[in-house]
Amino acid sequence: GLSDFLFGEVWASSEDSFGILTLIQGSFVVTFGALLIGTPLAVGTAIFLSEIASPRVRAVVRPAVELLAGIPSVVYGFFGVIIVRPFVGDITGGIGFGPLTAWIILAIMIVPTIAALSEDALNSIPMGIREASYAMGATTWQTIRKVVVPAAKIGIIDAIILGMGRAIGETMAVLMLVGNAPQFFAGVGEPISTLTSQIVMDMSYSTGVHRTALFGMAAILFIISMLLVLSVRLVSRLKD
Repeated sequence: GLSDFLFGEVWASSEDSFGILTLIQGSFVVTFGALLIGTPLAVGTAIFLSEIASPRVRAVVRPAVELLAGIPSVVYGFFGVIIVRPFVGDITGGIGFGPLTAWIILAIMIVPTIAALSEDALNSIPMGIREASYAMGATTWQTIRKVVVPAAKIGIIDAIILGMGRAIGETMAVLMLVGNAPQFFAGVGEPISTLTSQIVMDMSYSTGVHRTALFGMAAILFIISMLLVLSVRLVSRLKD
């Protein structure tokens, strides 16, 4: 039944139990944690490139940030397993697989998306607005914080929503880092599982109802992506 599928708390294919509530929660835990870490970095990078950096510095930093978007997710996952996981394990007292490791890696992965779109939003603000602020005696930081960023906030929100879509749909890096235990969030160092990672792990051997449940999970992800796109459209309409 649909209710047992959506709100069931146990995913155990060997027992014909296909509740995905823990997987849905795991997906959102990983996504929002990555946004909390990655959004300030990305928006700060966009502000630096748009408002502060000299042309020479911008010519170096912007390609470096864009390069992050071209790195395969499996490379990020490998980096997380080898470099980040032991560090997180020392902090949490575990083996390092869990939400915190995934947050750090996903935050790095979404920075290019949010930073590029946020920079475009900031660059779209007319220079006359900045000049008017300076003419009234505002400093550079006051102009950025109280004039430019508020004027570009709709575009920045668009960027964050699209970054969320990037994070919630990520598969390989998440599969390598979260620990893949279909249980509710119990701490930053405790393994969890997500919709995408569970689909990848089970699809190769699934049959019958099990395979149907995996396609149902894919449909849930598709609906979530549709809602995110709809959110961007609604926010853009508010801007207009």
